[in-house]
Amino acid sequence: MQVILLERIAKLGQMGDTVKVRDGYARNFLLPQGKALRANKANLARFEQERAQLEARNLERKTEAEAVASKLDGESLVMIRSAGETGQLYGSVSTRDIADGLTAAGFTVSRSQVELRTPIKTIGLHSVLIQLHPEVEVAVSVNVARSEDEAVRQAAGEDLTTPEMDVFEFEEEEDEAEGTEEGDEASEDAPVEEEA
Repeated sequence: MQVILLERIAKLGQMGDTVKVRDGYARNFLLPQGKALRANKANLARFEQERAQLEARNLERKTEAEAVASKLDGESLVMIRSAGETGQLYGSVSTRDIADGLTAAGFTVSRSQVELRTPIKTIGLHSVLIQLHPEVEVAVSVNVARSEDEAVRQAAGEDLTTPEMDVFEFEEEEDEAEGTEEGDEASEDAPVEEEA
């Protein structure tokens, strides 16, 4: 289906472009959301008539998005989740969790604006893109940890995904190593008996 874009859409085109898209994508997303019009003579004339208003509205939205982006840029979001020793989460952090966290921090972000290819399933620092406007996106750092203390340690640069060896286990291994070395020396010093 041929459509006329009413705003810039990533990987598709700019405002005013006539592009060919799949019928389902047009009927289920572009047309109901008001992002495009069917490409015909009447709609093309309508678009040309309303072009100045659409560009002004787009510029206004872009300016608002840039103002929010300047505040949101460099923002760090802490998510506390249960995880195993290797850092694998028992659940995951999804777009909804990130949007809710940013909303709680005072920003108005919907989950459709969070660009997350796959849910986050490990602890650590993750960079997530927030699409505030088709032409404005900002990166937010999501710190996924098991506790507030771990979140602070991760933010400082510590890697918590590698399992730490307990001090007790380390001391036991040292003692065992020393014991075998002493045993080897004792056997060398002992007199060797000859068979008769």
